[in-house]
Amino acid sequence: MAIKPFNEQLKTNRLKTKAECEQALVDMLEPAMELMIKGGRYGRFRMSDSGAVYSQDRTSIEGFCRLLWGLGPLFSKTNRHNINRFGHWWQFTTESIIRGTTPGDPDYWGSPLLDYDQLFVEMGAITAFLYETEDDFYAQLTDEQQTNILDWLQQVNDHVVPTCNWLLFQAMVNTWLVAHGRPECQKQIDEDFATTNSHYLGHGWSYDGFVDHIDNYIPFAYQFFTLVLVGLTKGDDEQSRLLRERATPFVESYANWFAADGACLPYGRSLDYRFAQAAFWGAAAFAGIEPPEGWTLGDYKRLLMGNLRWWFQQNMFQSDGLIPIGYAYPNMNMAEGYNGPASAYWALKTFIFLCLPDDDPFWSVRESEDFKFEPVKVQPEPHMIVEHSKTGQEVRAYVAGQHNWQHAHGEAKYEKFVYSSTFAFSVPKGGVTLAQGAYDSALAVSEGEYFWRTMFTDEKEWALHDDYVYTLWQPWENVSIQNYVVPFMPWHARVHVIDTERTLHLAEGSFALPDYGETVEAAGTAAGADAPKSLFYRTAEGITGLVASDGFDVDLSVPEPNTNLQFPKTRIPQQTRVIEPGKYVFVSLYLGDRENESLDADGHVVLPTVTLDGDTLTVEANGQTRTVKFAEFKA
Repeated sequence: MAIKPFNEQLKTNRLKTKAECEQALVDMLEPAMELMIKGGRYGRFRMSDSGAVYSQDRTSIEGFCRLLWGLGPLFSKTNRHNINRFGHWWQFTTESIIRGTTPGDPDYWGSPLLDYDQLFVEMGAITAFLYETEDDFYAQLTDEQQTNILDWLQQVNDHVVPTCNWLLFQAMVNTWLVAHGRPECQKQIDEDFATTNSHYLGHGWSYDGFVDHIDNYIPFAYQFFTLVLVGLTKGDDEQSRLLRERATPFVESYANWFAADGACLPYGRSLDYRFAQAAFWGAAAFAGIEPPEGWTLGDYKRLLMGNLRWWFQQNMFQSDGLIPIGYAYPNMNMAEGYNGPASAYWALKTFIFLCLPDDDPFWSVRESEDFKFEPVKVQPEPHMIVEHSKTGQEVRAYVAGQHNWQHAHGEAKYEKFVYSSTFAFSVPKGGVTLAQGAYDSALAVSEGEYFWRTMFTDEKEWALHDDYVYTLWQPWENVSIQNYVVPFMPWHARVHVIDTERTLHLAEGSFALPDYGETVEAAGTAAGADAPKSLFYRTAEGITGLVASDGFDVDLSVPEPNTNLQFPKTRIPQQTRVIEPGKYVFVSLYLGDRENESLDADGHVVLPTVTLDGDTLTVEANGQTRTVKFAEFKA
């Protein structure tokens, strides 16, 4: 089979039939499988030699195991014809598992494993593969080979496993062990679910080890792995019923993270896993999760296929068809320390829906024509106000009280003012200059022209309201900054109350867009100087810009390349000012317009009016008025 450069054939795959979905999976697997087999070592995929927090050998074992998330569905009971169709893949995969779990074999994956071992995560993929192909693989093994697999997997119970989503992998492994002659492992399953159940927050959301750490890991870990386990085991015990019950309200909540064009809100860590964003919808279909009232299986299918189609239009592949570290394009800058060379293939778990039999209603139901979205939805569990544009083509989230110090660029991935599916956020290359920092949707402060910092609320005061979010941040002990952010799609207002005993340099950015655009004039600005300072920038993706606060200068900043998740080179409308010690109140407006709602008939941006009277902000735009009273205001 010829491989088109960059896997271009995926861009024209309709994803309308099971055969087309299977072909998409094969197209992504083929470059990796052929390279892995040529590598000549069983149970390892050495895609490249970039480092991770675990060993180089572990990254290669991880690479092999990540491919199992696609290989399992491809060779599952309902698709066993593919064992002959891709016989050399099947042989290499099954032989790898046998050798990897056989003590003394040159390709053995090792024992004893370590506390916090990365291979505990990969055991989840191995276990899923065992379930999916049991009749054709595990059941055909000798007693000794089966025992080797069970013994190797059981090491997960002999070491420390972090109290986060990793417990779900431990539960998966032990469920397999219990089903294959080791009933004593049930105790560990009960303990794991007792812990993860204690992380439950409501509406299907849990937290992942830290209460202020709620991101895409919840749908593609806490929800996904529990539903896959329920689906693989056909579980009907009390815990399985509980997991099913939690998934139903999560449907309505998580759906609001998606836009009508198929994009999902990029937020938080592990965005390297790309279309794992849609894995929940595949798992919900696989586990037979009952849709909420007013929802259908066709809604699941639209959200799933829409996200896959969106991703297949991005430049996420290398020229050889492999998926490297990155988001919408190859990008090492945005990675976490645990992103190995082939970590991105975790996204293949989204294809769990291929395990569904050919006569399952999922294959015959039509994708819903209408995209369900709520224009504004307060989501207390992830601390967000989630807002959609007029036709739902863009989704954005206004966040307060989230915080992550454990992983790279946590301040950019969790604590910017706004996150958007159209205007994806940037992560810094450095903090010395504004160009290095790429401070979109953030206020950066410095004591000079160099060494900038943005909001990092370790000791935090925050609040989520129906119509605004609030945070208090102290970049230094004698500097406090109150932030109030008010949604008003396609605009939003930001109010900062700054009390400083230091001279500060301030720089605040709007959304980022690609660097091939043009500036846009505001209505009325050409005629006179009374209009406030403003700057607007347009590309094919939309318009971004700002109306500056009094005393600020505006400019179109040019960040370092490869800072933005979506666009390799960007521009960011920005306002800057230097302030002396004292107390200040700044009010500014920010535009991110996907649907040209902000333009008049002549193509000029119509400026809203904004006033702050004491603790009350009023914004008027497009014939609408929003008045917001700030409960925490301390000017």
